[in-house]
Amino acid sequence: MPIYAYRCEECGFAKDVLQKISDPQLTDCPSCGKSTFKKQLTAAGFQLKGTGWYVTDFRGGSAPATGVASAAKTEAPAAAAPAPAPAKSTSEG
Repeated sequence: MPIYAYRCEECGFAKDVLQKISDPQLTDCPSCGKSTFKKQLTAAGFQLKGTGWYVTDFRGGSAPATGVASAAKTEAPAAAAPAPAPAKSTSEG
């Protein structure tokens, strides 16, 4: 079941609620009792579990091994990053 973030527009009370997708949205604030309790738009947090899924999959930017050799595989040399500017001294004396 997903966790939804709610916030009251009147008093600012916020609460995370564990609900089924089919459950109706909450509208009454548990703090002030007004009908200004709204569901917030938040990023979904989830984790894939089971065989074949790993936390490190696709993290490095390289494609997973498929067992098929590519016809022409070339790599561009990495561009050198510019050197950071020296820090300025702000001490007064």
